[in-house]
Amino acid sequence: MSIIEEQEVPPEVPHIQRIEVNQLQCLRVQTARAELLIAEQGAQVLRYQVFGQEPLIWMSEEAAFEAGNSVRGGIPVCWPWFGDLMRNPPEVQALHSGGRLPAHGLVRGIDWLLMENAIEGDTVRLVLSIPPVHESPSLRHLPPGLALRLEILLDDRLHLKLTTRNDSEQHVALSQALHSYFAVSSIHNVTVDGLEGCRYIETLEGWAEREQKRPLVISSETDRIYLDLPPQLAIRDDGWNRRIFLESSGSTSAVVWNPWASKARRLSQFADDAWQRMLCIETANVMEDLVELEPGAEHSMGVTLWSEPLGN
Repeated sequence: MSIIEEQEVPPEVPHIQRIEVNQLQCLRVQTARAELLIAEQGAQVLRYQVFGQEPLIWMSEEAAFEAGNSVRGGIPVCWPWFGDLMRNPPEVQALHSGGRLPAHGLVRGIDWLLMENAIEGDTVRLVLSIPPVHESPSLRHLPPGLALRLEILLDDRLHLKLTTRNDSEQHVALSQALHSYFAVSSIHNVTVDGLEGCRYIETLEGWAEREQKRPLVISSETDRIYLDLPPQLAIRDDGWNRRIFLESSGSTSAVVWNPWASKARRLSQFADDAWQRMLCIETANVMEDLVELEPGAEHSMGVTLWSEPLGN
């Protein structure tokens, strides 16, 4: 069982409160419609659930919620590179000349700063930012003046917008992702719509480039980078009679990932059978969809998430 306390009764008015989940300081947002939980470490969404419905975001039952370690599940922020740095384009590799090179970048395990929080009617808005890069030991190898913030807006949907601003004196190239883990009734019950006709890189078979011919059915370990995507994708889940929608902006690439049975047994904070209950579709800027910023420029990548019953 998760150590996150669940809220069963919606509040009468929206509110924001700070709570502790094991070693992590978190922000709990509750409205009359939904609940949102965000860890200040990594600005990581841990839960998004509409009251009376199944969770939209998946969180591992074995998640540790430890300081300095990314939590398995939710929506981790991957920045300023995605995956293995050495698999990124040369322009992205060139930015990082020293220090640690963990998978998925440098910001998942550091504490972000809460810059803004506001409640207007039934809408809640939060803005979190990484600390100045020259003040953070984890970020000191990045150009001074490079800044990152995440805006989170909760109304009848969940809106995330990740913005990088380059106030350094040099050109910057980066890759990034909102590494969203979605909750599903069973991986055997789902298909992904919107990928048809798109190119993808099959990372499990020599990084070969292929084309998606039909809606995607997950039937084995999956780790694909999709390119030239339309703005909207959807996960059809017949078991829970719903369709999860992802509407992106500032992004034409995404990563689709499920570890399946064999790899699941090797993952940390991950039950042996958890692969059956989750599917990652990671809104991204990766490969040729990388972000390039001249001094003074900024880029925003966003995704809006919601679900609807099948048949709507």
